[in-house]
Amino acid sequence: MHKLSHFVLLLLLVFGSVRVSFAALTIDITQGIDGALPIAVVPFAWTGTAPAQGATIEAPENIAAIVASDLRRSGRFAPVPTSDLLGRPSHGSEVNYTAWRTLGVDNLVVGQIKPLADGTYEVQFQLLDMFKAEQLVGYKIRSRRSNLRRTAHQISDLIYKALMGVQGAFDTHISYVTVTKNRRNEKVYRLAIADSDGYNEKIILETKSPLMSPSWSPNGLQLAYVSFSRGRPEVYVQSILTGQAKRVAAFKGINGAPSWSPDGKKLALTLSKDGNAEIYIYDLSQGTTRRVTRNSAIDTEPVWLPDASAIIFTSDRGNGPQLYQVEVNAQGATGRPKRLTFEGSYNARASVSPDGKFIAMVHRIEGSYRIAVLERATGYLRVLTESRLDESPSFAPNGSMIIYATEYKNRGVLAAVSVDGRARQRLQLSRGDVREPAWSFFKQK
Repeated sequence: MHKLSHFVLLLLLVFGSVRVSFAALTIDITQGIDGALPIAVVPFAWTGTAPAQGATIEAPENIAAIVASDLRRSGRFAPVPTSDLLGRPSHGSEVNYTAWRTLGVDNLVVGQIKPLADGTYEVQFQLLDMFKAEQLVGYKIRSRRSNLRRTAHQISDLIYKALMGVQGAFDTHISYVTVTKNRRNEKVYRLAIADSDGYNEKIILETKSPLMSPSWSPNGLQLAYVSFSRGRPEVYVQSILTGQAKRVAAFKGINGAPSWSPDGKKLALTLSKDGNAEIYIYDLSQGTTRRVTRNSAIDTEPVWLPDASAIIFTSDRGNGPQLYQVEVNAQGATGRPKRLTFEGSYNARASVSPDGKFIAMVHRIEGSYRIAVLERATGYLRVLTESRLDESPSFAPNGSMIIYATEYKNRGVLAAVSVDGRARQRLQLSRGDVREPAWSFFKQK
């Protein structure tokens, strides 16, 4: 299936009609990191009993398995298979550090799940250093049954932070667009969100009209996206909690590529309401627009820098799609756009790392479209992927991974790659195609 970047789609919208075609996630680790840290995650002890018989029953969620899977997916850890564990301690006081060191593990995770009288659960865990014979981190977390998977992701985040020095991104969400066919052979488009590991998928919107360019609000409570429900591209903002959607950009011509400002009060958009595809800033509370670019070329795919000082966008003003940066303030642009990419004839669809140091993009090399990362300080460009048609990169909120869309066995799937290119994984649905991924921000406290 031929895949369209937003830049190519805009060309078609400008110069002719277009039929947009996009094609429970499972995750395959396709490449781990050599030298990943060995770690053992022991199945958590369950202290619950069945009231009638008094017999031990299974815990409602296998938290240890979720934690081990999270750590493995990061590419930074190599969890020991459960069958190779030396024992099943549930507390640090039960651990024989010398014995576990012989297994070659640096760290051990132990814990237990305890049901409480009010129907909630107390989840306790400890991360232990085998060589120092001490606890690195330990918490008790109270959780509802329906929230136990999230509790497991929170534990993974705490472990990742303790060992890597960076906040983990397991307790976050991804959004994506899927397409399947119904019994009438009609395409059905769905805007979905799921946990970062693909579980707990929720359909935010289902329609027979194409959907594209989902973008998370900084607080994680809204998604902006482009819908063709009225026959042309229009931008909507929809509440995750209520499902209520508001059309925010329905001007004549193109309305596309929404990107939230860091404060969540504005959207950067591509609009052609004044005759040409340009970058605008839309104020959500006032309903007003400010034009940012003025050029006869196509300007599209805007994204903000984390400090909101500038917008990076794709433009063909240099006789081919390249990335540019324009400084902005409350009144709009404050200077001329500056070109950022020079290597190759095609660089588009930027995503900026949370610390602002890197820009992920779609980079064409030898006829293939790959995901590449540009280091802003040095201008060094690193190609991360090896597929033929990769698109729509989106940084994890801790900057460690990039999720993107690609093809596998003639189907649209998602994939993720570490920023250094050393760890890779593939995410795919049991049916249909999946495209347009976007990784949420950290959940606000």
